[in-house]
Amino acid sequence: MQAVKQRGIHVSQSELLCKNNCGYYGNPIWQGYCSKCWRERTRSAQEAARDNGLLPPVPKPPSDGGTSLTFSRFEEKKSAEKGRRVNTMRRLFWGTPSPAKRQEPSASQEVALQAYQTLQPGDFTGFLKLLQKPFSQSLQSRCTAFLSTMEAYHDLHVQKQSDLVQDFYQNIAGHFSGLSEEQTIHMMEHMEKLIMTRLHKWAFCHDSCDDEQRDLALQRRIKALNWVTPQMLRVPCTRDGPVGSDPFLPAITAIIEMDAKRAPQDKLTCVSKCCRKVFQGLASSSRRPADADNFLSGLIYVVLKANPPRLYSNMQYVIRFGLAHSVMAGESGYYFTNLSCAVAFIEKLDGSALNLTQEEFEAYMQGRPLAPRGVRMNSEGWRRAQETREHLEELQGRQERVHSGVQAMQQQLKQWVQSVQQQVDEVTSHSARAGKVTTPLAPVQPNVATSPTSSAKVDISRTHPAQIQENEFKKQSDPGQVKDLQTQFVDQTGELTTQNPDHVASVDTNN
Repeated sequence: MQAVKQRGIHVSQSELLCKNNCGYYGNPIWQGYCSKCWRERTRSAQEAARDNGLLPPVPKPPSDGGTSLTFSRFEEKKSAEKGRRVNTMRRLFWGTPSPAKRQEPSASQEVALQAYQTLQPGDFTGFLKLLQKPFSQSLQSRCTAFLSTMEAYHDLHVQKQSDLVQDFYQNIAGHFSGLSEEQTIHMMEHMEKLIMTRLHKWAFCHDSCDDEQRDLALQRRIKALNWVTPQMLRVPCTRDGPVGSDPFLPAITAIIEMDAKRAPQDKLTCVSKCCRKVFQGLASSSRRPADADNFLSGLIYVVLKANPPRLYSNMQYVIRFGLAHSVMAGESGYYFTNLSCAVAFIEKLDGSALNLTQEEFEAYMQGRPLAPRGVRMNSEGWRRAQETREHLEELQGRQERVHSGVQAMQQQLKQWVQSVQQQVDEVTSHSARAGKVTTPLAPVQPNVATSPTSSAKVDISRTHPAQIQENEFKKQSDPGQVKDLQTQFVDQTGELTTQNPDHVASVDTNN
């Protein structure tokens, strides 16, 4: 268990450097070498293969109007031939060759150098304006000739195009030899952006390489690993912030923006921004400075969550056409090397790197998440936990069914109450109408004084209520209508008597 807890992602500083110990950062894509050592190693292997007859000799490049693809080497050869001829003539006339004179910069070059010195870093618009000046005519002509040649031979293999671009960088750097090293780096960054913005449509994801297939494979691999959590990668991540907040969200946004850039330097800027955001996210989560191991783990987590579009093609584009000092050294070189290590780690990721068994890793890859290993180590506890979970799911289903039944019953009860209320309203209205047409009863003789001399007076207090109701009814009703109702009442009474004579007889007997 102690060995499992200490397992993690550990990369030392020495593992990031070139295998040749040249001091530059290596890259897994170059088998651990830097770009310079890798090119030298590749060229040496190719020359050895040609000497042994394993490879055909290099054909001479075609020319177009005196301009060849290897014009830089042609210029060097021409200058050397011219210098040799001059030295030969001097030996003939003066006996010994004169020492080489140092070329003094012309007035236009001095003006150009002064203008370049005033240019601010990152001011690409100002650099384009300087190219329009007369003192930059030679620089502009060289750039135009190179771009025309590259666009004319855009069908060349992407590695050959990379070699030509890197050779152009080395040759054009001599144009800024009068500037300081820092100013030269800034000017070369502008030159790279100028050249590669034009060549992006020809050089990015070239048809002669398998970058597109590698992009699809890497995207599928990252998508299949979307279940990986920060805890599996040993990333110190807390959720003390607002609900749903992710401290690595700015880093995810920055790495996704890389695909929208054209120049390799701009893509490296996105990588550097992403890595700085990773450091900030780690610091905010653990409240202490992040080390190299935590940084690489956090960067791997960001790549898995972002799944950047065409990540492999963007990295290859930077490697092939980016400035050597930006990829091999400095802050951008360190960040880019870590990104390459993160991609290589994802491609070879297995269960042991995440402290999982092979069975657990395959289960996660197939979409069958499992409980943590510590829970499943106790089989009895795991079984009880499973049973409890099943019971909870069953109770939840029963609760949902009961809730739906209660709602249905409440709806039915509401409808029944409405129907009963409607019937009560109908009976009440019918009774109100029938109250006005009450059947009159037989008149009751009122108590009258027996004295012949007294006037006939009715004792209202002893009058039958039916008589009072009949009197009121007679006042309000039509005599003809009352007669009809009386006839109807008599007929109904006779009908009832006919239907139940025994009841009538019993009534008579009682009377």
